[in-house]
Amino acid sequence: MADVLALALPFFGVIFLGLGCGRFARIPESGLAWLSFFIIYVALPALFFSLVARTPFHELTNGRFIAATTLSTATCFALSLAVGLWLRRGNLPEATIAAILGSYANVGYMGPGLTLGALGAGASVPTALIFVFDSLFFFTIVPILMAIGGRDRHSLGATAWLVVRRVVTHPFNVATFLGVFAAYIEFHPPAAIEKTLEFLRNAAAPCALFTLGVSVALRPMNRMASEVPALLFIKLVVHPGLVWLVLTTVGGFDPVWIATAVLMACLPPALNAFIMAKQYDTYVEGASGGVLIGTVVSVLTVTLMLYVLQHDMLPLAWR
Repeated sequence: MADVLALALPFFGVIFLGLGCGRFARIPESGLAWLSFFIIYVALPALFFSLVARTPFHELTNGRFIAATTLSTATCFALSLAVGLWLRRGNLPEATIAAILGSYANVGYMGPGLTLGALGAGASVPTALIFVFDSLFFFTIVPILMAIGGRDRHSLGATAWLVVRRVVTHPFNVATFLGVFAAYIEFHPPAAIEKTLEFLRNAAAPCALFTLGVSVALRPMNRMASEVPALLFIKLVVHPGLVWLVLTTVGGFDPVWIATAVLMACLPPALNAFIMAKQYDTYVEGASGGVLIGTVVSVLTVTLMLYVLQHDMLPLAWR
């Protein structure tokens, strides 16, 4: 258990350090701008490029794994959307943000550092695949539902173009696509570039986790929306359980890939839930409270899952 805590607590410790700084330091939110830019456009893209570029190309085209994990995420999204529509009295824009809260794991800020730290280099490819295809799913479904719900004033054609543009130009996706190309041509960066990439990818996790903590601290939360407990149950319990069930039922996957997918699904709601709520000016308080509470609760759920993985207790995953 000491080894599990030694792995989990530094990750959550940096988050809560950021949370404390955000609560007590009198620095305006605009002070995060350049750090956020560095994380999103420089450090994390360097990390994803490095992870993918080092991987044999044939491992990057595992369609069965992509379909299984993305379908699991989409199922949790649909379930959360139903909960949101029921408790939000049919308000589709609010239910859409609620559905993000119940299904979009923090695969960008927390995922790579945690999975690689817990499971080693073998987790790099499934981590990158889950990030890319989960992101593609959310970048596609959310604008469409917002357009249907009347929150997005663009026409259907303009919405479709916006979806394509965001998917193609997102820095994480660009870095991953470049990594896939580098893996295909077996490109190895010169020593100086490789050293620069190493600096950047080592900075990615601590900077991202600290920024996550500060960002959550600066979010308003006067009261918890009634549906948040159900959404967090879906995110923190149903999602990892469903991922495990689907992957083990389909079968034929490396145990490390199954463990990576389950651990990624255990992660708390992504900060993107709040970002998208602000973008569409809907369900802002609910998203803020859900991210904050989900991050706190996930200290227990993620630590428990790390214990299960470290002691080979995940059924059918470590044979």
